[in-house]
Formats: sequence, structure tokens, C-alpha cells
Amino acid sequence: MNAGNYALWLLSFSAEVYILVRAFGSRQFLSYLSLNLFVAALALKDFTCFFAYQHYGLSSPQYAYTYYYTDALLTVLMYLAIMHLYHQVFREMHLGKYVRGVTVGLLVATALLSYLVVLKDVGHFTGRFVVELSQNMYFVGLVLTYLLWAAVFKLRETRTRLVQLILALGIYFSGTAGLYALRNMFPPLQQMTGSLIALLGTFLPAAWAYTFTRVPEGARLAPEVLAPEISSRRVPASTRLAAGTVTNR
Repeated sequence: MNAGNYALWLLSFSAEVYILVRAFGSRQFLSYLSLNLFVAALALKDFTCFFAYQHYGLSSPQYAYTYYYTDALLTVLMYLAIMHLYHQVFREMHLGKYVRGVTVGLLVATALLSYLVVLKDVGHFTGRFVVELSQNMYFVGLVLTYLLWAAVFKLRETRTRLVQLILALGIYFSGTAGLYALRNMFPPLQQMTGSLIALLGTFLPAAWAYTFTRVPEGARLAPEVLAPEISSRRVPASTRLAAGTVTNR
């Protein structure tokens, strides 16, 4: 592992541990349980992959199995994190049970599709299934995140922390799904795409660590604060004057 990759690993792992420690310290671990479990899975993946790399090497089968199996666990917990964000966005509409049902249905459908894709490859069934499942789940996670982002705009969501968490997740999934597709289409680019995936893996916990630290729970986006002022500017002066005259009478 060169100095650059080691720095990325250290930054990513430090950010993940910071998020978990801060969640326990501020007593918000249960409030963001699904997100914290996802971050814990990220930390577990980083730690075990680093251990496998140090003891067996990057090209060893031990490292490959460690990477893809922990990645499969990570993507399952990713669905729980997305479900939590959906629940937060649609909380006031009381759609939580429908969100849970759709998310579980997509998880089962993705696993079934991955199983059917690798069914004929009996000799390497387990390994190929894990790889196929992980890549398919990243793609579905990307679609779910984009749909969630569309709902944020449609419902005019203004909770700053929630919006930034979703935005960081969208960037992470967009980049990861795209790099997986690029690596499958162009195998010689595997080393480059692997470095970029590692960079994205550092971006997500760093962005979430910043959000949880710098954005208060009750913070709202600026448009909501500026809305009354904007509305008053759009009302003609003559209309406001007439309204004031009627009120005075």
C-alpha cells in the first residue's frame, strides 16, 4: 500500500470511528441507528480489508474474499440506511410501513436476480454471487437515492442535516456504481477504478462527519427563512398600501 492509499484508508477509518464515538457521546446513536450501523459496517470493512492486505497481499484470494463479503454486508446495511432516510422524508405523511415494504421487496428481488445470473456457474457460485449481489445492490441503491432526492425537491424538504446526508449518499452511490460498471467493461482499468472507489469510500464518512459536527439537528435551509421577505417583495407597493389603509380603518 502506497502512502496515498494509506492516507485515504486512515482518513476514512478515522472519520467512521469519529461518527460512531460522537453518536454515543451525544446520545444520538439510536436516533440514527440505521446510519450508524452502516458506518459501523464501513469501519469493519476498512479494518478487515487492511488486515487482509497486510497479511496476505492485495492479489491474494483471502483479500478478495474479505473485500467482497464485507462489501455484501455493507450493501445490506446500506438498504437500512436508505430506508431510514426515506422514513425521515416521509415521516409527516405516515408512509413508514410502505417504505419498509418496498425496501425489503427490492432487497429480496435484487438478491434473487443476482442468484439467477450466477446460477449456471456452479464451480464459483458463492464468490460470483457475492460479487454480483454487491454490484447490483449498489445500482439499486443509486436508483433509490435519486428517487429520494426527487422527493426532497418535490416535498420542499428544508432540514439541512437530512438534505446533506442524502446528497453525500447520492454522490457516493453515483460514483461507485459508475466505477463498477467501468471496471466490468474495461478490465485493464481495474487498478485506476479501485483507487477511485477507495477515494469515494473516504468521501462519504468524511462528508457525514462534517454534517453531524457542523450542522445542528434543527437547522433549516435558507429558502425557508427568506420566503417571507421574498413574498413581500413580490407584492406591489400599491397593494400593500391599500391593505394597510383597510387595516387602519
